Amino acid sequence: MSSLHSIRPWRQIDRRKSRQIMVGNVPVGGDAPITVQTMTNTDSSDVAATVAQVQACAEAGADIVRVSTPDESSTKALREVVKESPVPIVADIHFHYKRAIEAAEAGAACLRINPGNIGDATRVREVIKAAKDHGCSIRIGVNAGSLEKHLLDKYAEPCPEAMIESGMDHIRILQDNDFHEFKISCKASDVFLAAAAYQGLAEITDAPIHLGITEAGGLTSGTIKSAIGLGNLLWSGIGDTIRVSLSADPVEEVKVGYEILKSLGLRHRGVNIISCPSCARQGFDVIKTVEALEKRLEHIKTPMSLSIIGCVVNGPGEALMTDVGFTGGGAGSGMVYLAGKQSHKLSNDQMVEHIVEQVEKRASLIEAEMAAEAAE
Repeated sequence: MSSLHSIRPWRQIDRRKSRQIMVGNVPVGGDAPITVQTMTNTDSSDVAATVAQVQACAEAGADIVRVSTPDESSTKALREVVKESPVPIVADIHFHYKRAIEAAEAGAACLRINPGNIGDATRVREVIKAAKDHGCSIRIGVNAGSLEKHLLDKYAEPCPEAMIESGMDHIRILQDNDFHEFKISCKASDVFLAAAAYQGLAEITDAPIHLGITEAGGLTSGTIKSAIGLGNLLWSGIGDTIRVSLSADPVEEVKVGYEILKSLGLRHRGVNIISCPSCARQGFDVIKTVEALEKRLEHIKTPMSLSIIGCVVNGPGEALMTDVGFTGGGAGSGMVYLAGKQSHKLSNDQMVEHIVEQVEKRASLIEAEMAAEAAE
């Protein structure tokens, strides 16, 4: 989509200018792609289970994975998790600053600390020293559900102003200690509260911003809340890295995060399926076909588009805009489109296998073209 901005300016998103930091070998902020994060939900002291989940999330497209480190056994295990992980690991720290120091020593790429429960400035300084000594970045993770008592006393309830003040107080502590490799988040389960806090924060700091609607809910409700909250902020140019918080498999968080970014043209990975909801006009079972194709095409990482439309009302028009398309017709067959052009008729009973084959061929062609351009 980005290549079409010059002729379709209504697709343009002007990203907020932020500093760039490194989370391990992954750049966050500046002109770097917006990264997708998730968090493991295994017992962090179980190395095998945690590594397996990290790898599954990375395979789904996660750029960064966070691991909770609530006790010494989990920070000890973290060393092995880091060694086996294909992506940078963020250590999630709450309540005990010593866990942050242990996590830095274990090789964490970033330390996530919560201003509301990490302790006083002295303890934060010890965390900063550990981060400096071991090359970690830091995420200041403000959360509406765990604001400092003095801010709740001042503002009476969690509000955007309290969240912004909490974040800026900790930014000052980091900067006063000559530490600048940090990003910040100000999450809330309330979409309005989170959005307002992020908008205010974005105006007064150039730190990279980590977006999230915390405790968003289950797969369906959480996806909707996250799409509304994160989508609104991303559309306005705010956000350098995102995490979708769902009461679901972390792999689902990654998938939803990518779909949000793909819908805005901010990241492109895998097959973007454009399909109709189906109706009495459909020439084949659209819903079952799309379900089958989603599973069969999970292995495709190449950015490309596929339209699966049940009839000729919108099918040909959508197919003109996609890499591969199939439009339902009559007599048990439909029309295949390749690179936006009508190609050949196909029997419905051969549809899934044939479309998978065509997508794989198109993906190989796109990869070859990208490699040729890179070599010039």
